[in-house]
Amino acid sequence: MSVLSHVFEKAGLATVGISLVRGQAETVKPPRILNVNFPLGRPLGKPDDAEFQTSVLMAMFELLPHTDVPVLVDFPETIEEQGSEPSSCPMPPRHNPDLNAAIDEANGLRNAYDRNLEATGGRTLLGRVADVDGVVGLIEKIIEIEGGASIADVGWDPTAAIAASQDIRAYYEEAGLQLADNTGARQLETWFFHQTETGQLIRRARDGMRDRNDDKLATTYLAPMTQG
Repeated sequence: MSVLSHVFEKAGLATVGISLVRGQAETVKPPRILNVNFPLGRPLGKPDDAEFQTSVLMAMFELLPHTDVPVLVDFPETIEEQGSEPSSCPMPPRHNPDLNAAIDEANGLRNAYDRNLEATGGRTLLGRVADVDGVVGLIEKIIEIEGGASIADVGWDPTAAIAASQDIRAYYEEAGLQLADNTGARQLETWFFHQTETGQLIRRARDGMRDRNDDKLATTYLAPMTQG
């Protein structure tokens, strides 16, 4: 966005933006940028804190009248990275031991997901390749991949495989917001990939793809590189 802002400005459109990496903003020199010292991936700072997030956006838009560009302003509040310790997130009990553990787990999180959807006014990151009713179908394909199928065998290209993993993760992490007592920038991510059946399933599927020399793009991004 910092680079694109120069293109928009040349076309006569004033731009503002948020930077999480001050050094990058200093190098690219976008016309008007608010630098925030927040954990990466959280440009508005505090999850589920509309008042704080609004204050960040207002600080950004206050830069709009500036004509003495480039302008780089630091937001006055710092949010420290809470580390990668997993969230403490009690899971619902198994409902159907005859189902695959990951599928049974996902079914058990539906109420928590629905509560979060209501609490956020219907906002969700789920929907790249499936809606909430399609999450179990995505997990079933991951199970096939763990069993030795290629992404092509389950009807995915690399982009669809990555999007499917992101949809599953969004479902879990949004449900987790209703269950966890600590939801730092990477804590829910670590909880998902290391403490849930489905997160561990995705990691095993990724590792199997790597061993079989399956598609490199999908293998690299099926799970974040920070999640081992």
